[in-house]
Amino acid sequence: MKLTAKVREKEKKRDAIRIRREGDIPAVLYTPGKATRLLTVKGDEFAALVRTIKKDHLSTTKICLDVEGKSRDVIVKDIQYHPTSYQVIHLDFEELLEDVPVTIPVPVNCTGVMECAGIKLGGYLRQVMRQVKVQCLPKIIPASFDLDVSQLGILQSLRLSDLKIPEGIRPLANLSEVVVVIVKR
Repeated sequence: MKLTAKVREKEKKRDAIRIRREGDIPAVLYTPGKATRLLTVKGDEFAALVRTIKKDHLSTTKICLDVEGKSRDVIVKDIQYHPTSYQVIHLDFEELLEDVPVTIPVPVNCTGVMECAGIKLGGYLRQVMRQVKVQCLPKIIPASFDLDVSQLGILQSLRLSDLKIPEGIRPLANLSEVVVVIVKR
């Protein structure tokens, strides 16, 4: 995934308003150990990129950000939306450095829902945690965690400790927290 950005010098509110009026998005690039850089990203280019990403996977998607001819691997750290139109009004990017761990939320996907015994008996699936915050090196960022719920009965649950978390990835939540439960209607 590739995205181009221009460096902007000014930090005044009226400049951000002008950028948004032109259809672009003001952005910030955070690099560990370096000063924050102010950027401008093309709005239509970012919208096209978001349409290609699976739902809830934006936080784990590596983007190649081209800043004035120099490519950098980044992730989207934060998005701000307009309160009524829901248009993106600001982006925060974090640069990925090979030897610096990053903290990111990774989505949890439930598999085997159609075969789940508890659902067939009249229960329904309640996913308590949709994302798990983890810390890892950029080269091993997982796209998502899959959790098989096909063996669950009514009032049974799965916890974070039931996730298959690869070596080198450290969850930042308590492993005894409930991720999914089959509840009665």
